[in-house]
Amino acid sequence: MVPNVDLPPLCSSRFRPGPPGEQAQAASQFIADVIESSELIKTEDLCIERGKLCWVLYCDLMCIDYDGNVLDACIIALLAALKNTKLPDVTINTETCLPEVNLEKRQELQIHRHPVASSFGVFDKSIVIVDPTAEEESLLTAQLTVVTDEEERLCSVHKPGGSSLSGEKLQECINRAAVRQREIQKLIDKVIKSVDTPQ
Repeated sequence: MVPNVDLPPLCSSRFRPGPPGEQAQAASQFIADVIESSELIKTEDLCIERGKLCWVLYCDLMCIDYDGNVLDACIIALLAALKNTKLPDVTINTETCLPEVNLEKRQELQIHRHPVASSFGVFDKSIVIVDPTAEEESLLTAQLTVVTDEEERLCSVHKPGGSSLSGEKLQECINRAAVRQREIQKLIDKVIKSVDTPQ
């Protein structure tokens, strides 16, 4: 799986045209790390024929309106998209050794974990807010993103510098992230179910 976060000038005046900036590259790497650490999808599930052929999923995440907290939005969008992905059946022809794709027969990706990111803003080591906006982000002394799954397993903690955070405050953020994970997973499942149900 190859995630790519795009933060174009369309989404905010803080971004310039051209190659991906530092924030977009850091976000792409963060999402790649979350995919690996959470075991969202096992690589063997993408294998068509061992040692010969496998799927490569390019996950392009484009921000349309940047108002802070882009990591949370990217993880939610990625999880929802993967839960809605159906890959066509592929076999390898024994005579020609070439892949044959059957577009009529599709199978859903097997999602093993449901990671959800929760971002927190820190003001002067003591005040912690959830889901900071772009304006709030510009005033923060530190940022923290916690990724948990449905079993309250900690998948990732991302804190790119800034002021320190006490162990008590960190644990409080992890507990809040676990609660938020359950809420977000219910919302994603509800939306996908409503899309799949014929009207």
